[in-house]
Amino acid sequence: MSQMDFSIRVPASTANLGPGFDSVGMALNRYLTLHVKSSEQWKFVMKSANLEGIPTDKENFIFQVADWISNEYGRDLPSVEVAMESDIPLSRGFGSSASAIVAGIELANQLLDLDLSVAEKTRWASIHEGHPDNVAPSIYGGLIIGSHREEETNIVYAGVPDIDLVAVIPEYELSTKESREALPKAFSHKEAVEASSISNVLVAAILQGDWVLAGKMMNKDLFHCPYRMPSIPEWQKAAELAEELPVYGATLSGAGPIILFFAPKGVGKEVKLQLRGHFKEHSVELLEVDRHGVTVSEKAVSSNQL
Repeated sequence: MSQMDFSIRVPASTANLGPGFDSVGMALNRYLTLHVKSSEQWKFVMKSANLEGIPTDKENFIFQVADWISNEYGRDLPSVEVAMESDIPLSRGFGSSASAIVAGIELANQLLDLDLSVAEKTRWASIHEGHPDNVAPSIYGGLIIGSHREEETNIVYAGVPDIDLVAVIPEYELSTKESREALPKAFSHKEAVEASSISNVLVAAILQGDWVLAGKMMNKDLFHCPYRMPSIPEWQKAAELAEELPVYGATLSGAGPIILFFAPKGVGKEVKLQLRGHFKEHSVELLEVDRHGVTVSEKAVSSNQL
């Protein structure tokens, strides 16, 4: 028998990045952490206020993901107690559900010694999520560009951007499902070509480190921002400020309502102070790009080693 005693840390993520809809995402230094130890039965203990109300038994979403993975490999999960901590706001656009998916996959990976590769974790996570832009950054760290299809998931790791990020975080929640309902059902060929060309230039600019151009492309998105912005009252003011402040640009984080400003390195503190003056009713935070993705510490040791 093995005694389990390890921790899993999963970063938050921001997805879409304007026209990079369902394709471009970046890891952030907000984290979901699981502290795992052996137990006679499955139990989840919430250690953060924003996790109140989350199931503490096998109804927990993380268990369900881990159980799904174990079934895919024809294995049974051993029982553990999982203490959960998180500073990722729920249903705001920082990939809280995606981080839970990655946590569940990594939990199964550790408990069953599956030795999954980064590519395998990303494939499973993308199958569960439906697209890679939230889950892949939480696995890789840094910024990723990805495509997920029924037969394959392809990821390009684009490194760690040398930029500052400032987030305006409204107090209200906005579910991804609700936000997606505002999107059009179809584009004409002409509309699709125009939207794709903007997205292509965004990706090329990011890969060249040209964040001035990348910021311009964020503001020209045709895939999702124009349809989601009307339900986010903070956006109009944010769009005006993006023209006045020393930033590259601003866009929704994921499905919103968080608005993320992209600024030159070292300018973020100034931008944060100015934004606080305009959004006094909301939280305004300076963030960094997470470099490491999901990490595991204090891996399980055999009881005969104790």
